[in-house]
Amino acid sequence: MPEPRDNVLEIQDLRVSFFTEEGETRAVDGVNFSMARGRIQALVGESGCGKSVTAYSVLRLIQAPGKIVGGRIMLYPKNDEPLDITTLDEKSDLLFDLRGGKISMIFQEPMTALSPVHTVGNQIGEAILLHQDVTEEEAERRAVEMLTKVGIPGAEKRIHQYPFEMSGGMRQRVVIAMALVCNPEILIADEPTTALDVTIQAQILNLMKDLQRDLGTSTLLITHDLGVVAQMADEVSVMYLGRIVEQAGVRDVMKKARHPYTMGLLASLPSLSLHKEKLPSIEGSVPSLTDIPPGCPFHPRCPYFEKGRCDVGGPPVLREIEEEHTAACVRAEEIMEMKESVP
Repeated sequence: MPEPRDNVLEIQDLRVSFFTEEGETRAVDGVNFSMARGRIQALVGESGCGKSVTAYSVLRLIQAPGKIVGGRIMLYPKNDEPLDITTLDEKSDLLFDLRGGKISMIFQEPMTALSPVHTVGNQIGEAILLHQDVTEEEAERRAVEMLTKVGIPGAEKRIHQYPFEMSGGMRQRVVIAMALVCNPEILIADEPTTALDVTIQAQILNLMKDLQRDLGTSTLLITHDLGVVAQMADEVSVMYLGRIVEQAGVRDVMKKARHPYTMGLLASLPSLSLHKEKLPSIEGSVPSLTDIPPGCPFHPRCPYFEKGRCDVGGPPVLREIEEEHTAACVRAEEIMEMKESVP
């Protein structure tokens, strides 16, 4: 992992629980990862693994009955002192300034992220006016400039339109413009292309990659799609049932995954060279957070499961398997040898 001085964000032993009538449910259970400045960190996993809860925790958007119960979220701004976001009061001006200022977020569904009764120019301009000391005229000029930058033609006219007058791809571009208009240090993209068709998805991903390179924004990409990760990310953290089970650079994860869960996700990717009628899939489904299996949480679905070893004790710790490549699997080395011995 990068040295602390190169990181813009460090999440240390983050724990988030939801307190319901059935008791405490641990949605995020001891997550650790760092984001290097100016790079793209992907957080990958199936639905219900805790990816979005982790992302929402960074902006302190977890609502009751959810609560951050442990850990630290350290922000290292360029020109300010380090800040533990978990210590901020929920109504503090500092937290208010942080949201949309130093840290912005692109949500999954642009139609729910945008107000249907305000023009897109009004919404982007509001973000500018909240975080910067400029006139309304200057805010409108910057809104037009940002819409042009994200590839919306005729931005001078588009700023007077409402979201329902735009296509899904255009609305997502507006959401990206709104997130980046204040030049945040961190951009959180929560499944930013889920609601789009594949052609528009490719355009949006290319746009995000270009903007990230041009603006130097550090990006936390939340996705279940390893194809998107291969195209976009520099580093990858794979999550399962609220814990990180594998971490490495994107090339290492794609070429030599060391956790059976990551291997299963990769095997299920469609390929032009795949001539089988049916894609491989991971057996079973993600267990309920109220009924987590003993030992490795993935063992009921794991093809390498070994009775009496994988299903006892607590979850395996995340440990270094190779240089800068960690995995939480007690059989990682054995599985690696088995795979390498197959001709």
